[in-house]
Amino acid sequence: MKPIFMTYTKKDLINLAVCMVLSVLIIPTFIKTEYWYTSILIPWLCLALATIGQQIVMGYTGQLALGAAGFMAAGAFAMFNLILRVPDLGFVGSLIVSGLIAAAFGILFGLPSLKVRGIYLMVATLASQFFIIWMIDKFGWFKNYDSSGIITAQDIVILGKPFTTPLAMYFVCLAVTTILTLLAMNMARGSTGRNWMAVRDMDIAAESMGVSLLRTKVQAFAISAFYCGVAGALFAFCYLKSLEPVAFDIKLSFKILFMCILGGLGTINGAFIGAAFILLFPVLLNAIGNNVFHGAIDATIISSIEQVIFGLLMIVFMIYEPLGMAKLWENLKQSMKSKLSSSGVKGVKSPVLKK
Repeated sequence: MKPIFMTYTKKDLINLAVCMVLSVLIIPTFIKTEYWYTSILIPWLCLALATIGQQIVMGYTGQLALGAAGFMAAGAFAMFNLILRVPDLGFVGSLIVSGLIAAAFGILFGLPSLKVRGIYLMVATLASQFFIIWMIDKFGWFKNYDSSGIITAQDIVILGKPFTTPLAMYFVCLAVTTILTLLAMNMARGSTGRNWMAVRDMDIAAESMGVSLLRTKVQAFAISAFYCGVAGALFAFCYLKSLEPVAFDIKLSFKILFMCILGGLGTINGAFIGAAFILLFPVLLNAIGNNVFHGAIDATIISSIEQVIFGLLMIVFMIYEPLGMAKLWENLKQSMKSKLSSSGVKGVKSPVLKK
C-alpha cells in the first residue's frame, strides 16, 4: 500500500510547516481578543472547508452544482441528533457519521449529473438545497420537536475534555480542516483527481479511455457533500453555537460559490483565499464607511456596494483570470522570485579567459 503523502513535494511540506507554525503558535500568541476567533478565524476555516467541497465537484470535476448549504444543513442537524440520541459515538465519531449522512444526500442528488449538464444540472442540484431545508422544517424530529425554531448546539466534548472557549473551538476547526485539506490535496493529485479532471475536460474521451462516468461523478458529489456536511457541523457547533434552517439558506450556497470562483477554480489554496476575501471584504467596507466617512453612508448602501463589487469581480475573473486569486498569488510570488534572483546576480561580471 502506498503512503498517503506520496504526492506531496518538499515545497508542500515547507508550506505546511509554515502554515502550522503560523496557525498554532503565532496566532494564539498575538491574538487575544475573542472577536477574531468567533467572527473571523472560525467561520473562515468552516467556510474554506465547505469551499473545498465545492471545488471538488465544480473546480475539479466540472459539474455546475449549487446547494452546498443544503449539505451543510444535513451535516449540522445530523451532528445534533447523533450527539443527542447516540452519545456513545462522541464528538469525533458523530462528526464523521454526519459527513457520511451528507455524502448520502450528495449521491442522491448527484445522480442527475449522468443525464444533464450545465445550467440544467445546477437547477437539479439546487433542489437539494430546498429539499433538505424543507425536510428539516417539516419533520419536528430533526429539531427534537423544539417549537422555537432555534436549537442550542451541545458543548463540544472530546475524550472527556470540553472545548467551549473560542480558542479551543478554533483548534478543533483547525485540526479537522488541516486533516481534510491534506486528504483533498492527495486525492486531487492522485488517480482520483486525474479521473475528475478527465471528466471535466472531456467526459466522452475520458469514458473511451476507461474512466467510469457513473463512479467518477457520483464519487465527486459524495466527497463534496461529505466535506460540506463536516463544515456545516463545525459551522453550527463552533461558530453559530445554534441550529436553525434559516442559517443554511440559498444565500450561503451562493457565498460558497463566490468563494470558489474568486479564489480560483480547481485549486485547494483558492478555497482559503476566496473564503478570506469574502469574509474580510465586508469588514473592510464597514471600516471605511465608519472611519473615512464617519458613518455618513448607510449600512444598507454599504451592503449593496459589497454585492455590486462581488458581481463585478466575478465577471472580471471569469473572463480574464478563471484561476482566480490563487493564480494572481502565484504570479506575484514568481515575479518576486525573478526580481530577487535578478538583483542577486546584478553587477557580477562574467570571468574573462586569459590566453
